Amino acid sequence: MASYEEMTVEERLAKAQQPGKDAMVLHKYYGGKVEVVPKACVRSFDDFAIWYSPGVAEPCKAIAKDIDQVYEHTWKWNTVAVVSDGTRVLGLGDIGPEAAMPVMEGKSMLFKYLGGVDCVPICLDTKDPEKIIETVRLIAPSFGGINLEDISNPKCFDILDELRRDCKIPVWHDDQQGTATVEVAGAINAMKLVGKKLEEAQITVVGAGAASIAIARLLLATGFKPQNMCVCDSKGILNLERTDVQEQFKQKWELCEKTNGAGKTGGLKEAMKGADIVIAASKPGPGTIPAEYVDLMADDPVIFATANPVPEIWPWEAKEHGCKVFATGRSDFPNQVNNSMGFPAIFRGVLDVRAKTITDEMCIAAARELARCAEEKGISEDYIIPTMSETDVFISEAVAVAEKAMSQGVARLKLSRQELRDRAEFMIKRSRGLTAKMMDDGYIADAMKAYE
Repeated sequence: MASYEEMTVEERLAKAQQPGKDAMVLHKYYGGKVEVVPKACVRSFDDFAIWYSPGVAEPCKAIAKDIDQVYEHTWKWNTVAVVSDGTRVLGLGDIGPEAAMPVMEGKSMLFKYLGGVDCVPICLDTKDPEKIIETVRLIAPSFGGINLEDISNPKCFDILDELRRDCKIPVWHDDQQGTATVEVAGAINAMKLVGKKLEEAQITVVGAGAASIAIARLLLATGFKPQNMCVCDSKGILNLERTDVQEQFKQKWELCEKTNGAGKTGGLKEAMKGADIVIAASKPGPGTIPAEYVDLMADDPVIFATANPVPEIWPWEAKEHGCKVFATGRSDFPNQVNNSMGFPAIFRGVLDVRAKTITDEMCIAAARELARCAEEKGISEDYIIPTMSETDVFISEAVAVAEKAMSQGVARLKLSRQELRDRAEFMIKRSRGLTAKMMDDGYIADAMKAYE
């Protein structure tokens, strides 16, 4: 089989389209990707007197006396809910709660396999922000954390802010915080590869939705300078002349006030001129970023084209125009800068210390640990952050997040570094081992063999 570099454009396109074709077959075959199975032993039917009535009354009474005992006696310590209203799913837009379920199930599968975290997909039949907030508040006692997913902006900002204030468990919006964490990790190492300092780099963010705004915020917190940042939405560059966003979109207006020290005006073409790095989380391509615009960037340009399911520009197009480091959000291209390297390990660390929230500093700790792990292995133009196959990276990332939570005073438990590492390693390797064992024993069938 030809290597990726040896493939024709037609072969590369066919390869990029294959996962979608396989998904139509395999999703139907399995009828969903996650299920609930018992994890307590059933030695005989007498055991149900322990797991249910009458024995279960004792842990119930213990929790009633001390609510924190719920972490000791139930799944709360290791379980999150992934909640969506289906209004901004991948690059598909508002497709509704039912159509969002395959994504939320996939998220749950990644939580379990990569982070050892149990996860329940919940899609809500409402677009009303207040109803979403109220629903999450009501279900929060059952979970150790909440992952908001694929909720349209600008309401996603207010939903997140209000729930973070009100809930006693961490609430996070993966499209904001998760995306930003992994993009920052990739940006740190990409700048090292091209020999440019964060504080001097000219950076352009393409798109100004939930992900892009969070990316911009975390990049600035990491070391990029606001005067060197240019943000461009579908109507043009964000600057002080953009009074159209002043009243309706406060997050965009804050970027208008804070960024664009060069006073750029115009659209995407002008935004990309002179940029050292372009990070795009905008409209799926191809063609969202014209290939010739890459010629306008600085020497050794870096491009992250992370729209799903198709990047804003194909990697081979960008490379033909001089792109030095190129990343997408897809696993079938080199340099997958994708949330999957963030949320499973971050929640592993959060749950292990029973953190009350997830701060920006915890996200930056995760990003720096991801960057460090890749650099330790040896970064290159095709390897700027670790991959999902590197189990130890998730363990190290979880430890870094847990330690930051403890240092910031938002953790309920205080554990040593070794205790954190042992706990994370056990949970993550247990999860992968369980899947392998069920496949070996035939409880998870190989669907592809059934269709051969």
